[in-house]
This record gives sequence, structure tokens and C-alpha cells, in this order.
Amino acid sequence: MDDSVYVGNAGKDAALDRGWLLGHFRDAGDPRHSEDVEIKWGVHPPGDRRTQWVRGEERTALLVLISGRFRVELPGRSVLLEQQGDYVVWGRGVDHSWCAEEESVVLTVRWPSVPGYAAVQENQAGAPLDPM
Repeated sequence: MDDSVYVGNAGKDAALDRGWLLGHFRDAGDPRHSEDVEIKWGVHPPGDRRTQWVRGEERTALLVLISGRFRVELPGRSVLLEQQGDYVVWGRGVDHSWCAEEESVVLTVRWPSVPGYAAVQENQAGAPLDPM
């Protein structure tokens, strides 16, 4: 078996790690470890939204709609993705947030892969959870 090959299923693997398939956060020996790029398979129920805007963005991002209806909020602009394959790209320095208007699946590619952008998540009692 070749340790530099990983075969998986995006839906199953994403469920284990908040959607993230590839990036700096994987162990160094894992073929999915990368400091160059991050890939996320995001499955979002209706009304799901980022809890706070990403500010001071250092990455470029590509977000592609696989299914559903998904809105990306950018400074002074709201982008609605509603047909399979619709996508938006934003660069370094562009703050953003998002909301799933319907149950949605999106593929996000960001580069480079850098730590420090996890939104603080809360449990039902309002206490912070470990953001990963």
C-alpha cells in the first residue's frame, strides 16, 4: 500500500472534520496535508450561516455550488449561487460571510492553507466549543 495515496468519499470524510478534506490541519504524514491549499466539502442545512465575518483575509478562495441555494456576503456585495456550478472567487483582503438559503452542498478551495480562521462555535448553552 502506498502511504502517499488516500482514497475516500467527500461526504463521509467531511462529516468527520467540519467539512475539511485537505489542508495544513492534517497530520504531516497524511497525503491530505497541504500548506498550499485547503479544500472543504460543505454540507449546510437551510439557514446555516457563518457566525462571524472573516476579517483580514490572507487567502484567495473559490466557492462552487454543488446543490442548493447559497449566499456569499462580501463588502458592498451579496452573491447568490443558485444553479449547480455557480461559483464566486474572492482574493486576499476581501472580508466575507455566508448563509445557506436552502440545504446546500458547496466545494470551497482556499490558498494558501494557513491557520487562524475558525469561527468560534457555541454549544446549545452558549459556551464556546473547540473550533479545531
